[in-house]
Amino acid sequence: MKKNKNLDSAPWIWRSVSTIAILSTLLLLFGFGYAIKDVIFPQGDSTLNDRQNSAGSSQEAQKGSNQAIVEDGKIRMAVIGDSLARGTGDDEGLGFVRRAGNLLKDKGYDVQVLNNLGVNGLRTDALLSKLDEQGVKYVLQQSNFIMLSIGANDLFQGGQVLQGEDPPTAEKLAAALPETSKRLQEILKKVKEINPNAHIAYIGLYNPFGNVKELEKPGNAVVAAWNDAALSILNNEDKMTLVPTFDLFENHLDEYLSSDHFHPNGQGYQQIAVRIAQEYQGNTPAEGSVK
Repeated sequence: MKKNKNLDSAPWIWRSVSTIAILSTLLLLFGFGYAIKDVIFPQGDSTLNDRQNSAGSSQEAQKGSNQAIVEDGKIRMAVIGDSLARGTGDDEGLGFVRRAGNLLKDKGYDVQVLNNLGVNGLRTDALLSKLDEQGVKYVLQQSNFIMLSIGANDLFQGGQVLQGEDPPTAEKLAAALPETSKRLQEILKKVKEINPNAHIAYIGLYNPFGNVKELEKPGNAVVAAWNDAALSILNNEDKMTLVPTFDLFENHLDEYLSSDHFHPNGQGYQQIAVRIAQEYQGNTPAEGSVK
C-alpha cells in the first residue's frame, strides 16, 4: 500500500509551527523584559547624554583654552561699549583699539585684535543686556585684554545738546550719576564673571563741551564725579584699571575732537591709545611681552 506523503510531512509542519511559536513567545518576553528594565532603571536618551557629555567636554576644553590664552604670551584684545569703543570720528577707522595694538606691537608685544563690539549710541542699560548675548560672551572669553568705553551717552545724550537742545544744568547732569554708576559696577562685575582671567581697562570720560561756555563747568563737574566713582569701583577689583582721558582733552579740544565736537578724531584716539598702552605695560608687565 502506498504511503500518503501529506501525512508523512505533517509532523514536520507541526514541529516547525511549534518552534516558531516558541521563538515568538521568547522574543515577546524579551521585549517585555527590556521595556520593564527601561521603566525601572531609566537610562535617558543616549543622544542627549552624548550631547551633554560633549557639552561638558567642550566646557572643560573652554576652561583650558581660556587659561592657555592668558599664559601663551600673546595679547588678545577686544573692546566693548559705545561709539568711542567703535572708533567713530577716526578718519582712519582705527579707533583707540587698533592704535593701542599697534603701539604695543612696536614695543615687542605679540598682539591680536579679536573684535570690536562697540555700538554707536550705546548706554549702560543696553550694554548690560548685550553682555548676555552668546556671541559677545564668546569674544570676551577669548580675550585677555578687554577695553570698555561706556557712560558718555548716559550723561551727555551723545552730544545732542549741541543740536539745539537746552544745555543741561549741573543738577541735571549730577542726577544721572547714581543709577549710571551703579550700572557701571554691574557691567564690570558681569565682564569679570564672563572672563575672570582678563585684564580689564575702563576708558575714563573727558568733557567734550569744555569750550562751550554753558557746559564747561557743569560738564567738568559731572565728568570728575563720574571718573571718581568709576575709580572707586575699579580699585576694589583685581585686574581692572582706569585709563584717564580728561587731562588729554582738557586743553586740546579743538585739536583732538572730530567735526561733531563730541568724538575724538584720529589724533584724539591716538592720545587715548598711548595712554592705554602705558596702562597695560604698567599694570601687566609680565603678560604679553615677547621673550
